[in-house]
Amino acid sequence: MTVSAGPTVLVVDDETGILETLRILLKNEGFTPHVALGGKQGLEQIAALDADIVLSDVRMPSVGGLEILSAARAKDPFVPVILMTAQADLRSAIQAVNEGAYHYIQKPFVNDEIISILRRAAEHRQLRVENQSLKQEIKRQGQNGVSAPVGRSKAWLSVLRLAETVAPTDSIVLIQGESGTGKEVIARYIHDLSQRTDGTFNSINCGALPESLLESELFGHVKGSFTGATKDKRGLFEAASRGTFFLDEIGETTQATQVKLLRVLQQREVIPVGGTEPIAIDTRILAATNRDLEEEMKRGSFRGDLFYRLNVFALHLPPLRQRRDDVPLLIDAFLTRGALQTGGAPKRLTSEALDAMLAYGWPGNVRELENALERAMILSAGAEIELAALPERITERKPEPLISDRPASANPALDVIERAYIMWVLQCEGGNKSRAADILGIDPSTLYRKLSRYGVADT
Repeated sequence: MTVSAGPTVLVVDDETGILETLRILLKNEGFTPHVALGGKQGLEQIAALDADIVLSDVRMPSVGGLEILSAARAKDPFVPVILMTAQADLRSAIQAVNEGAYHYIQKPFVNDEIISILRRAAEHRQLRVENQSLKQEIKRQGQNGVSAPVGRSKAWLSVLRLAETVAPTDSIVLIQGESGTGKEVIARYIHDLSQRTDGTFNSINCGALPESLLESELFGHVKGSFTGATKDKRGLFEAASRGTFFLDEIGETTQATQVKLLRVLQQREVIPVGGTEPIAIDTRILAATNRDLEEEMKRGSFRGDLFYRLNVFALHLPPLRQRRDDVPLLIDAFLTRGALQTGGAPKRLTSEALDAMLAYGWPGNVRELENALERAMILSAGAEIELAALPERITERKPEPLISDRPASANPALDVIERAYIMWVLQCEGGNKSRAADILGIDPSTLYRKLSRYGVADT
């Protein structure tokens, strides 16, 4: 009969006798022990091992228990960290508990006591993991008033799984995609599934404000720093403390603002406009853009150091034309939402109207679909939405233009076929040359040369 291994416990101490005693004790009590001699080995083990519980001495040379606590919780916010302390270190242990340690044990310890605490810690971790899993599932299903992002296409589900993976961490996430693909929807989904879900979700469109006003909104200002600054004002970074701050269209910021944003990401502090004293912030930062920041960086309009700070975990949202299976689901979702807002029954599309919606290319992505349905619901007095209620651009579809502007022939030349294919891939990727080059299997410089030859280098 195979016996399942018990909870994995990493024990960190600089005394070999204590390590061996605890290793034997934990193994006999059904745990799976791993030991590290000193804090340096402890950090290495934390990086390499997925421990369920960490048991560490407080006072050790070079790397102490507080650093072990910080590293363990940075890797896994659910891991309980228990600190062992002598009487002289009791104050440090209490401080550590206030900073997130699960418990502390005074040396010399009683075996039954330490085993009891470890069992409670294992139960505590299991409950937190199960609670987070249930929380994700509930929100994914759109219960408790939180709507999960709608979609079942392979491309969309891949994005959701990545978002769910990064959500419990505090990593910066850069969300990229065309306008209207749902970048803020994904940002809110990450916040809802994060450890900061009880905090605020603040957002700002960086392209909607002039530079001077944007910096005041982001960093705050002190009284008298400029005309109209009649009192001190907290910035949005500070206001989002213990929550999430979403910087939408970060690619629209000026070089001067980018320098200040870089400082925020590096130092985790802001200096208000007109101020001199930095203010520490505790904020999860998410950013989004519809620009190709790598190309912007090459052109010199976006700072490379800021890009690499933002690009910790990148999410690329597919355009709606690449997730056509999701169009019927999105239609149902928006019609249902419209009914909830008006208090009536959901309207339905006639077969002609639905066919037109499914055949349309949706260059404006999900936002265009939502706006088209909102307009159609307003124009439709009855239960059905007729074809005539849809915008003309959807109902009066023109023949697709040839990708190549050369006349078609029965036996086109190879360069005509190549050009048509390259332009089609580029169009499908929303003009993103880097991704188009990847799909074509050629170097980006080769793609640039071909586009220059076609006379469309700035497409």
